[in-house]
This record gives sequence, C-alpha cells and structure tokens, in this order.
Amino acid sequence: MRLLGRFGWTGYVAMAASIEKSVLHVPSLEELCEVLQDGLKRNFAEVQVSVVDCPDLTQEPFIFAAAGLCGNPRVADVGGVSHLLPLPQTDKIYNLNTIAKEVELPGAFVLGAGAASFKAVGVNAELMPNVFTRGNGKPEVNHSYSAKIDPATGGFILEKYGEKYKTCDFALLANLYISEGRPGKVVEVRSCRRTGESNFVSCMRETLAKRFGDKPVAMGGTFLIQKGKAKIHVMPDFSPCPLNSDEELNNWLKFFDMGAPLICQSVFVSHDLGFDLRVEHTHCFSHHGEGGHYHYDTTPDTVEYLGYFLPADYLYRIDRPKKT
Repeated sequence: MRLLGRFGWTGYVAMAASIEKSVLHVPSLEELCEVLQDGLKRNFAEVQVSVVDCPDLTQEPFIFAAAGLCGNPRVADVGGVSHLLPLPQTDKIYNLNTIAKEVELPGAFVLGAGAASFKAVGVNAELMPNVFTRGNGKPEVNHSYSAKIDPATGGFILEKYGEKYKTCDFALLANLYISEGRPGKVVEVRSCRRTGESNFVSCMRETLAKRFGDKPVAMGGTFLIQKGKAKIHVMPDFSPCPLNSDEELNNWLKFFDMGAPLICQSVFVSHDLGFDLRVEHTHCFSHHGEGGHYHYDTTPDTVEYLGYFLPADYLYRIDRPKKT
C-alpha cells in the first residue's frame, strides 16, 4: 500500500491487510486560520478564526469524555456505506477500544460519527461516539449518544448510548477523530449568517482542498450550532428491500428540523486519497433530546456556529469495503 507523505507519495507502508495508513499534510494552526478565514468569509457574513486554548470539553455544554482534542491526533475511516447499502452486512461489528489500538494509540479519546450497534440497541441507529478508550491501566469512559426512530410514532429518540447500552461497539461504518484527549492549542472557528450554498463543514473542507491541492489535510473536532435550526436525518431500522439509488435511500431515511443548541462531532478530509473515503461526516446530539446526522442549517439568516478543530497527523483506512 502506498504511503502518502506530507509532500507527496513517499513509499509503502506494511500493515495488516484490512488497515491502510497514510501520513497527512499538517499545516500550522496559524496557516489554517488564514486559509479557513478566507474560505468561510465567502460563505458566511461574519467569520472569525483564531488559535486558542481548547476549552475544557468535560464541561457544559459539551460534557465530553475527555478535556481536549490534543495529543497525537489522527483520523480513521472504518467500514463504509457499502456495508449498509444496498443491504446491510450484519457481521460488520467493530469496537472503539480495538480501533484505538489499531490506530496505534491505545487509551485514546475517540469522537466522530457512525452507526450504533444494532445488536446493542435492537435496531439500526445513528451513533455519536465519544469515548476515552480503555488503556494505560484506566477503564473506558463512554459519553456516546445514539438516535433511533420510534416505530410507534415515526419520531426519533435520543439516548445516552454509553450509559444505557454500556458498550463501545458500533456497526457498519464510522469516521473518527482520535487523540490523547489533552488540553492544548486548537483552531477556533466562529461563523454567523450563512450567505453561500455550502454547509459549515463542506465550506471548510472545500477551502482546504482548494488551498492545499494534492496535499491531503484532515481535521476533526467539535462545533456548536448556537442559534438556528438544522436539517438532520436519523436512520430507521434496516430496509427489508435493497436500496439501490439515492432516491430510494432518501425515501428510507427520516429527516427532521432540529433546533439549537446542537453539539456536533465532525471529521473531514480535503479529498479522497484513493482509499474510498467518506470525505466528511458529522453527527450531533443535544441536552434537549434532539440529534442525528447533520446535513446543513435551515435558518441561514440567523445561524451561528462555534467550532474547535485540529489537523490530524495520520489517516487510517480500516476494513475498506471490497465493493463500492
């Protein structure tokens, strides 16, 4: 497997057949501030990007499993949509403690977006993984959330996944930001009143792609939708019929308008490295019972975003689907 270095293709990496690793381009935080400021101001009326100390993420409104985003950051793309569509591959169950070891950072803090273990929940569901994994003599701390469809009402149910189901398992797919969970310097992004067509995450990703070209840059972290509403989907239980088109997929998914404040967990990569990557993926939860997969804000005139992000050093592609 080719290894992508910070300045181009540099050689090969020897890892297990199901794990592919790539070195990423890591701009300075100051350069990222300049790049994101320029890109976001084309899509939002008010933008401020700066280097700050990461707030204590164990405190409100986040209540995360770790205090920060820093320390050997990396991202992992596990499984993929091809494990869900056209029919689910129900043997695809993963564990976040194992993933931390596979990305060579046991005992790491993991957050991101994925699919909950249907074996734990009883049905297919969205997952907002937020776990300080087991390692270095310490037990896991699981602050994950999940969102599922209530078959009786057609509405959604947000649950404290780690607390209720007491598992670090997930199914089918996930996009994860992984670090030591330490405090430190991060990129703070404030954006208000969307004037363009791209959502908050897409705008940042597209900006990175334009600036850095074939040098891959991946970022992860968290952001708040402080004001406004967003289009969010929640997957229902698995479809008994194959989903073979975007139209069939969108008819199966359940879409909702959810309101601030929403706490989002996001991973994005400037472009695919030839690994069949999902280049952006964001899930959100709240303390008022709403959450799921973020698409875009539906109140551009009033929306306010506040985010904290870091660039990753490495990308791991784990269990890439054989068919896409």
